[in-house]
Amino acid sequence: MQQVRLFFLALSFYTRIPSPIALDYSDLPRSSLYFPVIGWLVGLAAAVSFYVADLVLPQTTSVIIAVIVSIFMTGALHEDGFADVCDGFGGGYGKERILEIMKDSRSGVYGVVGLIMLMLLKLSLLSELSASAVPALLLAGHSVSRFMPLVLMRLYRYARIGESKSSNVIHKPTVTELSVAAGFAVVPLLILPIISIVALIPVILITFILGRYFNRHIGGYTGDCLGCSQQVSETCFYLFVSVLWTFI
Repeated sequence: MQQVRLFFLALSFYTRIPSPIALDYSDLPRSSLYFPVIGWLVGLAAAVSFYVADLVLPQTTSVIIAVIVSIFMTGALHEDGFADVCDGFGGGYGKERILEIMKDSRSGVYGVVGLIMLMLLKLSLLSELSASAVPALLLAGHSVSRFMPLVLMRLYRYARIGESKSSNVIHKPTVTELSVAAGFAVVPLLILPIISIVALIPVILITFILGRYFNRHIGGYTGDCLGCSQQVSETCFYLFVSVLWTFI
């Protein structure tokens, strides 16, 4: 029953889906191992949306609808983090200034341009792939990408001192939690061609590079950094799978 509560904690915090049971949010940090499972649900919703839309609409339009559905389900939580990171690291100099900019709810030019470019890349990649493969890629991409923030949480400390919108989810996953989460993350890969697993290598490498970059400039990570890592990992997964599939 405890694990069920942890799952619903992750579900209610990281999506707009309400929990059917009463929850104690002091346990929220322990729900981190279910991040990839949340990716299953978001990816499944996006995949079904794409499949239905693609029956009657052009593929590009169907991809846009799928992305809209995924954003609606999460309340643009991760996209907001990516935009804030672009603003903070693009316009700030020094830890305090970077953190100050990221905490500002207003979007700057770096965030707007960065988010537009990220969305265009994601839409372009998914629009050029075979329509029959897109649903499985959406499911796998959302799942795999939600494991990467856990890697940063394990390797680095939380950079922001004091209260913030994400301070209540500060947690260093144990090796056991990481192992369980990794198992959840790779399950959707089983429905893709076996060569797709190779795409995990550059995605993990990019996550390490992001982590080192964040740590060098602000001494760790913030909630925005975690959201950024999810968005970058998801898009890079689609990118590297597209490259690999040219050899199939």
